Amino acid sequence: MTIKPLIILPDPVLRQASKPIERVDGELKRLADDMLETMYDAPGIGLAAIQIGVPRRMLVIDVAREGEDKQPQVFINPEILKSSEERSVYEEGCLSIPDYYAEVERPAVVTLRYLDRDGKEQIVDADGLLATCLQHEIDHLNGVLFIDHISRLKREMVIKKFTKAAKSKAI
Repeated sequence: MTIKPLIILPDPVLRQASKPIERVDGELKRLADDMLETMYDAPGIGLAAIQIGVPRRMLVIDVAREGEDKQPQVFINPEILKSSEERSVYEEGCLSIPDYYAEVERPAVVTLRYLDRDGKEQIVDADGLLATCLQHEIDHLNGVLFIDHISRLKREMVIKKFTKAAKSKAI
């Protein structure tokens, strides 16, 4: 397993839509393992493949609380089938937008279809932190960032800050 470098805002790769995965094989499972190791190292609770520069529709999540055993989950070609009318608000952050957090409102419950690590189709009803995390990571697969769900003014300030930081590192 290898820790991969994270793609950071304003890198345009983060705005790419990811392509569906055609088959689950050993190479894809190794990518899932690398993604989990990268996510845990960061540390974070979710990571989409595009965040390590791989434009494939796969994400990993572990929403286990501190002190609990790890509960890694792999979602291949995830698709939201249903979203609740009920909404919930969580303070979100992102490994690709380090040290920035904002409250985001999303559906409180989602029903998701995906392939698991073994390529078997699964359907899950998710609520709470898992629902928020799944929606956040699926947004990544569609080239959407959590800052797209906040006010335009705040979003522009964040993008400007990260663009300035990236330029100063490039010099």
